[in-house]
Amino acid sequence: MVLSYEFSIGSVRAREKNLLTSSDIEQMLSYNNTSDLARFLNDKGYGDGETIDEILKNRTDSVWEYLRSVVPDFSIFNPFLIENDTHNFKVILKGIMSGRKREELFLEPCTIETDILKEAVEHKKFNLLPYWLNNSAKQAYEIITHKTDARECDAVIDKAAMEQMLELSKKFTSNFISDYFNTLIFYNNIKIAIRSSKTKVDADFLNKALCDVNEFRKSSVITATLKGTDYLLDELSKYSEYDCKTAIESYKISPSAFEKFVDDKLIKMAVESCKRASEGPEPLIGYYLGFEVEKKVIHIIESGIRTATDKEIIRERLREVYG
Repeated sequence: MVLSYEFSIGSVRAREKNLLTSSDIEQMLSYNNTSDLARFLNDKGYGDGETIDEILKNRTDSVWEYLRSVVPDFSIFNPFLIENDTHNFKVILKGIMSGRKREELFLEPCTIETDILKEAVEHKKFNLLPYWLNNSAKQAYEIITHKTDARECDAVIDKAAMEQMLELSKKFTSNFISDYFNTLIFYNNIKIAIRSSKTKVDADFLNKALCDVNEFRKSSVITATLKGTDYLLDELSKYSEYDCKTAIESYKISPSAFEKFVDDKLIKMAVESCKRASEGPEPLIGYYLGFEVEKKVIHIIESGIRTATDKEIIRERLREVYG
């Protein structure tokens, strides 16, 4: 059967009705133990399992199985899967270095088979990897083996991932995909800069870690980062790009408020573009992003229950949902 976006959109619109609603979230907030939370998700048909992790794993597998069955061109998800590739590479690299293989940590789906990643690292055959990763993988291997600097190793791989996300996002006619990844990478850079401002890093590290993206003032951010967190936040609060000024105001309230602001901004972009779309891949991407934000909401509630956090504090941390 040849799939069309017309068919896919009709299917995903019906499926959206099963996404979590505000009333579902309020119900989850009423529970005082994770067993009741898991039972609620089971009864709702969200996923099978005795624990939240099991339920979310089964739900994730189910969502990807569904998307593969309806999307005409699965490559529209490749920009979103790059992070899984680089996560798996790091697991393999650090597992080999430590002598502890942690294959249970692998994430799926991905664009690079884990067997290829393992062979590339174990035998230093980095040419087996796609062009966007091979040089960075080799560099990361040298860093971790000779300098034992895990932070710099991660920075090199993460930058390669961000550059590939941007490159892939340009290959689609969807303005939303391009705008989404420009926003995502912009704020990834901001997070890197803020973290780096609190530690001893130099300009060389920041150049290796920060990715060139539309309207990101890389040189200015590097200069400000090297002067410390207060100076950096003052500099960033002057930027209007991607609502950066408002994001920094949130950060000054708390780092978690900043993370919430960024997540909410991204999902609002999806709601505005994907919910209104009547053709193309956007509705399918919107459904996927809606599912991803649901997972964050469930994790936040579960964590709050485990730590006996006040319900109002948990509520303040919750992300806006797509449903």
